[in-house]
Order: sequence, then structure tokens, then C-alpha cells
Amino acid sequence: MKTVALGDLTVSAEGLGCMGMSSVYGAADWDSCVATVRHALDLGVTLIDTADAYGAGHNEVLVGRAIAGRRDEAQVATKAGMDYGTGRGKVVLRGNPDYLKRACDASLLRLGVDHIDLYYLHRVAPDSTVEESVGALAELVAEGKVRHIGLSEVTGEQLRRAHAVHPVTAVQSEYSLWTRDPEKDVADAARELGVGLVAYSPLGRGFLTSTVDVTALAPDDGRRRLPRFTEDAARANAALNEAVEAVAREKGASAGQVALAWVASRSERLGVPVVPIPGTKRVTWLEENAAALDVALDPSDLERLEGLADSVRGDRY
Repeated sequence: MKTVALGDLTVSAEGLGCMGMSSVYGAADWDSCVATVRHALDLGVTLIDTADAYGAGHNEVLVGRAIAGRRDEAQVATKAGMDYGTGRGKVVLRGNPDYLKRACDASLLRLGVDHIDLYYLHRVAPDSTVEESVGALAELVAEGKVRHIGLSEVTGEQLRRAHAVHPVTAVQSEYSLWTRDPEKDVADAARELGVGLVAYSPLGRGFLTSTVDVTALAPDDGRRRLPRFTEDAARANAALNEAVEAVAREKGASAGQVALAWVASRSERLGVPVVPIPGTKRVTWLEENAAALDVALDPSDLERLEGLADSVRGDRY
């Protein structure tokens, strides 16, 4: 497994997103998900991404169980700031220092670890300034509970303000062949400050693998609520998948592997370290995703893929 330096934190060039093991994408089996995390470590995938909001803490417990006895092989990234404890299905954004400190202690307990390698503010919240929230995270670093600070879904201005309080190691944003929003704003600030980009949903929540039938999604699959996963949008966006599949056939790869290889290739073009964190519940897809790092896209491939995001039907949310 190749590695990428996010500031002074060196991680595997591809991570594992664990959200779907506990929420959003329908039912999941505990034992198979634990096995998937452990197999990721076997493959050298060290960056394991979770959050206290995923399954209302369930996901952190699962990740903690999976890395038990193998803590030194994992770099645990988790997040705080999305509070689902106020009512079923309702979320309140919280960034006040007292809340973040309590959330960190709770995450450490669920994970069964004595420190978090990369701790993100899940969203900038209306109850506090980004400076106040990052100040609290900085205190957690000083206490030894957190090693590195991250921010999720921020603007370039917010990143600069946060970095002035304490060095930020990584920004986590949705980034893929059909979602290139980070290039419009936050990438410039990240380049200036030496901050890495951790790309979540690099497979377009599975759509870019060409294996998702939107009409067959489980009733509790959260993608049913997303504009890009309506039947009309999926039909329109099929042309995007056809373009990716054409490159994949020439490379002897899958569509998903080409999509991941494209994200990984952006490090050089953006001047920002980029680490995709595809999520999966299954070992089979994990192995396929990890092999994507061996898919080399040449300039002509990249040119063919370049403008696909411009024709996407439907907003992200």
C-alpha cells in the first residue's frame, strides 16, 4: 500500500469509510463489517474513518472492536459536531467547546483507545465560531487525547481562520468524478496552508461503480432521499457511467477502480495531497477498491474524464 503525507500525518494512500456499516445504506452485518475493517488493515489500509454520528455511536463501537489488538496498525479518524440525540432522525449542529470535549471523551470510550489520530469538526456549527471550536480541539491535542485536527465540509475562508488557531491536518469533503466542489474554493486554501484533502464518497455513493440500481435500493437506504438517485436523474447520469466504463474496459479495470484512480490522481494536479476513503461493508469490494491504486490513468484518459461533472443531473443533497 502506498502512503500519502497529510501534513506530518502519513496515512495509507486510500482509506476506509465505515459509515455504511452502521447507517444510511441499509442493513449491515456486524461480523462481516468487523472482518472488513480487519482485512483493510491486512491490506495496509491504515486510515479508518468513522464518526460519533454514524449509527448514534454504533459505528465507533464497531471500529473499536475491529481494531482491538491491532491499534498500532490503524490511524483512527472520527468526528464530532452532529448531534442526533435530540430526537429520532433530527440533527443539531454543535461546535461549542464544552460539547466537543464531552464528545471526544465519549468517542474515546466507544473506540476503546487512548487517543484519536485525526479528529474532525464534522460541520461548522451556528452556536460557535470556527475559532472557538478549533480552540477546543487544540486543547484536546494539548491533553494528548487527539493527535491531529481536521475539518469537514468547510470553505476556504473557514479553513484559513481555523488554521490560524491551530494547524489543520486535513479537510474532508465530498470529491469525485461527479462532485468537484472542493476545487472551486477550499483546495486553494489547502494548498497555501499545506493541508490535505480526504475525499469521501469518491465513488459517488456507489453510483460511479455502475452497480447501483436506484429502483432496487432498500426502503431505508438514505440515497432514496438524494436528488441524484431519483429514477430520472439516474437515467440522465447513465451517460457519465458509460464514459467511465469505456476507460475501464481499456484499462482492464472496473468502473469503480477508474473513479478511484481519478481521485487519487488529483494530488498532483491540485497541488494538495488527496486521499480517497471509499466506504464498503464487504471484503470483496474492499479488495477491488484497494487495487484501484494500481490503475494508471494517462493524459488522454484524464482528458476524457475531465468534464463529466459538468453534465450531472441533480444536486448533492
